[in-house]
Amino acid sequence: MILFIILGIILLIIGFTLKSNVNPFSKFSGLLSIIGVIMILLGLFSSMFKQIDAGKVGVKSLYGSVESGVLESGLHVINPLLDITEFDIQTQNYTMSAVHGEGAQEGDDAIRVLSNDGLEVVIDLTVLYRVVPTDAPKIFKNIGVDYTDKIVRPITRTRIRDNAVFYDAVALYSTKRNEFQERIFKSIEADFKTRGLVLEQLLIRNIDLPISVKKSIESKINAEQDAQKMTFVLQKEKQEAERKRVEAQGIADYQRIISLGLTDKQLQYEQIKAQKELAASPNSKIIFMNGKGSAPVILSDK
Repeated sequence: MILFIILGIILLIIGFTLKSNVNPFSKFSGLLSIIGVIMILLGLFSSMFKQIDAGKVGVKSLYGSVESGVLESGLHVINPLLDITEFDIQTQNYTMSAVHGEGAQEGDDAIRVLSNDGLEVVIDLTVLYRVVPTDAPKIFKNIGVDYTDKIVRPITRTRIRDNAVFYDAVALYSTKRNEFQERIFKSIEADFKTRGLVLEQLLIRNIDLPISVKKSIESKINAEQDAQKMTFVLQKEKQEAERKRVEAQGIADYQRIISLGLTDKQLQYEQIKAQKELAASPNSKIIFMNGKGSAPVILSDK
């Protein structure tokens, strides 16, 4: 568009130059002038139309002066002298990671902070944010198009370091992780809002503790597991002892009932019944009686 206008002006100048001078190319001056005018008109006509893609807005500026208002997505008729800068208003993400190739920066870009107990904690983080469409002119005027490097990255890293000092390393890793995430979210959200950005979500991907702290946590977990295992064993042994006690009590109660229920007369009666059954048997036998009240000794000839 601008190129057409520049080429058209050049052709007009050449045409007028050839027309004023007598030379073999003077006959082409009129044609060059016509082509120049056509290219200038084509460039001006093309510059009057601007298409803004979906998910973007256009910021208007004229000779370095940023105008208020934005161009929404779609086709617009504009002043051909305007310069349009597009801003992405869709959700964007910025990742800072210790893993090579995962973050926005090359190499280790994780955030290293000092906890309340003086230990260095490494945090991997992803920031989800977007540009407020109506604030795009303000961002362009005060910050520029590289707002990610000027605002998103430094504010996020600074606020995380400022808030990490209120927690010890183990708490950041375990019990206070969600509280820490909510705290830095509110802090970063307030800073972004004043600069025309909306913080949608803050994702703590990983918190890496020093090796010595990791070993301490692992030892504590193992000790707790051993204690739980011992508690289970003791409970099982207690239940087994209770079962044996109940069983022994049952046997004792049974013996007590038997001893109280069987009298001498009842025993003598049972002996007589047995002797009668033996006497009625066809097999030969010898019965020895030891005396009154004693059980007989029976020998079979078999």
